Amino acid sequence: MAEAWLVEEGIGEERAIRFEQGRIVAARLRWPGRLVQGAVAEAIVVERFPLSPNAIVRFATGEEAIGRRLPKADSEGSTVRMLVEREAIAERGRLKRAQAVKTEQPLNPAPSLAESLREEGHEVRVVRRFPDDADWEELFSEAWTGEVAFHGGSLLFSDTPAMTLVDVDGYPVEAICSNAVPALASALHRFDIGGNIGIDFPTLSDKGDRRAVDAKLDEQLAGWPHERTAMNGFGFVQIVARLARASVLRLISLDRSGAAARLLLRRAEAVTDPGAILLSCHPAVAARLTPEWLAELARRTGREVRVAPDPGLAPEAGFAQAVPL
Repeated sequence: MAEAWLVEEGIGEERAIRFEQGRIVAARLRWPGRLVQGAVAEAIVVERFPLSPNAIVRFATGEEAIGRRLPKADSEGSTVRMLVEREAIAERGRLKRAQAVKTEQPLNPAPSLAESLREEGHEVRVVRRFPDDADWEELFSEAWTGEVAFHGGSLLFSDTPAMTLVDVDGYPVEAICSNAVPALASALHRFDIGGNIGIDFPTLSDKGDRRAVDAKLDEQLAGWPHERTAMNGFGFVQIVARLARASVLRLISLDRSGAAARLLLRRAEAVTDPGAILLSCHPAVAARLTPEWLAELARRTGREVRVAPDPGLAPEAGFAQAVPL
């Protein structure tokens, strides 16, 4: 059955959530400006790999990708139509190129997040704002801090170039099975995490305890395509899932000022009192508020927009308020 998603087309970002029983159970975050998963666009073959059907291809935007399944006839300089299978993934100090495959599909170089979800077969509804009880700010806060609390402990997420690491802080084994594992499964969906995932549970010396945790992982992760190792004697479990795009966790952790600026703009769109909109924020966040974003905020709200940098505010603590004209 198709899953229903709500999409906000924000300023500088698109946000999507699946909302069930008063809670966000899955989310996606997209920042425009680069190739996105599902895009179909023409590119130039700039470098063929010897003895391989793969090549480096360059799109009209200048972005490069690893192109797959290219016949020998597609020599360097040829124009090819490519389907983006995985977006470029930013890491500390480098950028992994996008991955694309040759296709005959119609051109669609920049599908929106809503269009991408519909292409996957989901029911989608674009809304001006998520329901009040769909707490996007709570999700943002968890991704910002990398910490998800559960009864009896917490999960600490660290995004590294090799994998997403999760430290499970909790004890005894009953708390891990009953609380930590469901919280972990929920966070993987809420943060939209894929790729290599390493989970460091507390060391459980008893094999029966380890099997109990493995069984709980099987139960909680059922229906999610992945491969997983059994827990080893040191409490470590590795999960490998399909990686198609940057997770919510990665986007926020690698560009905290940019993430905070986008959140501030979302807060500003919710201001209802009359008057100009004043954005108070840390100077690093103010520097990320582009003229285009501020002009779009003014257009959407029909208000004058002012920015007041305040070094005393934490980057994530920016706020918007109405002030007299």
